[in-house]
Amino acid sequence: MARILVVDDEPHILEVVRAYLVRDGHIVFTAPDGDAALASALAEVPDLIILDVMLPGRSGFEVLRELRGAGSTSAVVMLTARDDVIDRVAGLETGADDYVTKPFEPRELVARVSAVLRRTAPPVRPVPALDGHDTEPFFDLEIDAAGREVRRAAATLPLTRAEFDLLAVLASRPGTAMTRERLGAFVFGEAFDAYDRTIDSHVKNLRHKLGTRPDGGPYIETVRGVGYRGARR
Repeated sequence: MARILVVDDEPHILEVVRAYLVRDGHIVFTAPDGDAALASALAEVPDLIILDVMLPGRSGFEVLRELRGAGSTSAVVMLTARDDVIDRVAGLETGADDYVTKPFEPRELVARVSAVLRRTAPPVRPVPALDGHDTEPFFDLEIDAAGREVRRAAATLPLTRAEFDLLAVLASRPGTAMTRERLGAFVFGEAFDAYDRTIDSHVKNLRHKLGTRPDGGPYIETVRGVGYRGARR
C-alpha cells in the first residue's frame, strides 16, 4: 500500500485512475492543477505522484522542478499526451522516474506504478558503507550510509533516494567502472527494466547537485562505452 497523488485537469481521468489504484490497495488523493498539486505534494508527502504534463497554471514539468528543488523524494510518473522522445527525456532529466503516454490503459498505468514503487522503495540490503564504516568522507563530502544523508560542511544535500544510492555505490568503489545495467540493478533492484537515459538522467541530476570536487574535477566520471565510476582519491 502506498500514498499516491494523482494530478490531472480531466475529472474523468482522475476518477478512473483513482478507482483502479484504490482497488489495488493504495491510498489516493487528487489535484486538478499545478498549484494544487504542488501544495498537496509538499503537505501530504506522497510515496508516488502521477503527474500530467499539460496542466492549468504550472505545467507538470514546473511542478516537478519545484518539488525536486524543495527536496521532495516522492517517485513521479509523468503523463504526456505526446509520444515524443523530447518530452520523455525532459521529464527524466527534471527528476521523473517513469512516464506513460496518453491515452493509456488504466491497468497498464497501475502496473507501471507498481514497478516504480518497487524500484524506488528503500533497499532491503544496506547501502555499502565506505571502508566498512557507516560514515566516511568522499573528497569533501560525508556520506552517511546509516542516516542516508550526504553532507558538505555540515549542510545536507537534497538528494533523492536514487541519487543517494548511485553516489553511495560509486563512492564505495572509487576507480571501478560500473555499467548502467549494474548500477540500475543496484539502485532499483535486480528486476530493473532499463530504458533509455534512466541512469544517465539520474547521474546528470546528481552531478548538478554535487558540483565539482575541491580540485575542480567531477565526483562521478564517465567511462565511455561502459558507464560511470567514482573518482579515485
